[in-house]
Amino acid sequence: MKKALLVIISVILLIPSVSEAQRWKRQRYEFSFGAGISNFLGELGGANQIGTHYFKDLEWSMTRLALSVGLRYKLSNYFALKSHLSYGRVAGDDKLTTEYFRNYRNLDFYSDIYEFNLNFEGAFQQEQVGHRYRLRKVKGMKGYEIYTYAFVGAGVFYFDPKTNYQGNVVRLQPLGTEGQGFIATRTKYSLIQLCVPVGIGFKYTLDRSWGVGLELGIRKTFTDYIDDVSTTYFDFSNYSGTNPLSAQLSDRSNHSVQFITDPGAQRGDPRENDSYMFAIFSLNYKLTNGRGNLPRF
Repeated sequence: MKKALLVIISVILLIPSVSEAQRWKRQRYEFSFGAGISNFLGELGGANQIGTHYFKDLEWSMTRLALSVGLRYKLSNYFALKSHLSYGRVAGDDKLTTEYFRNYRNLDFYSDIYEFNLNFEGAFQQEQVGHRYRLRKVKGMKGYEIYTYAFVGAGVFYFDPKTNYQGNVVRLQPLGTEGQGFIATRTKYSLIQLCVPVGIGFKYTLDRSWGVGLELGIRKTFTDYIDDVSTTYFDFSNYSGTNPLSAQLSDRSNHSVQFITDPGAQRGDPRENDSYMFAIFSLNYKLTNGRGNLPRF
């Protein structure tokens, strides 16, 4: 009789813990709305040194606005899938670096980035659900903590590099500034490309439905033409009837030094593809599941 009573008491005491442990299943879906900043790593602009594709070559003055909306689906207490629709502007300007050859090149660009992705998230600890009011010295479950996770995924993005020239906005891709479309070995690059988002995120739960977060991520891409610069200068003089802007925007140096921008001379570095970054602050809202395990609005 005593053993049976102890079993019953143990089960009763365990029910709240089991219920709490399974709470994530009742709130699998989470919306996020965010705003933050974007930046770019490529050929144009950069630090006062020979160009690289590493963070030390980041030009902070080119930081621009970024926006994002997302939906997270929890697979477990530690793993989740999240999809984002994001917007950000990236830009670069050779006038911002004192490195001689890049400054002499004198090119600039900007482009709006529209990205859709699907990321896999892995948490370093499970998201805590604690005492409702976080009162000090109150016994019970742990207080809410920062939830940290890493993510990697796949995405597709659209870009369209432009520049301002003589008071007008000019799209660069149709001009073929490196001879794209003029010779068979240089085809025009696509404005729709794939990317691999990689990064880390932090979440802080405000209550059982609302939370805030910060997500830092870099996008590795498979194109070197986000800034419209990759290979060598092209000789447009051999092609009659071309748009004069193609040659004018291919070489915007002052031509004070010979050879630097001659046809065939280095214009970019095709050994490394371009990349861009987002840092997004978000407001998150958990949806409680209804029947059929679907979110209840």
